[in-house]
Amino acid sequence: MTAAQDDPLERVQTKIAYLEHAIAELSDAVFRQHQDIQSIEAQLKAIRERMAGAPSDDGRTLEQERPPHY
Repeated sequence: MTAAQDDPLERVQTKIAYLEHAIAELSDAVFRQHQDIQSIEAQLKAIRERMAGAPSDDGRTLEQERPPHY
């Protein structure tokens, strides 16, 4: 092979190396986001369970809803 044929091959190999690196970084980012989403979903589930077990305020009037400074 001559130097002219080697150069395009080297450019393709370099591009492939950069793409592989970018794919690895994106994969890591997606994995971290997945972990964050799972954590948020667990927190939301805990909040829903807490709210479901909280006493209901259905018997309150509008006057009872006003802040104490009124």
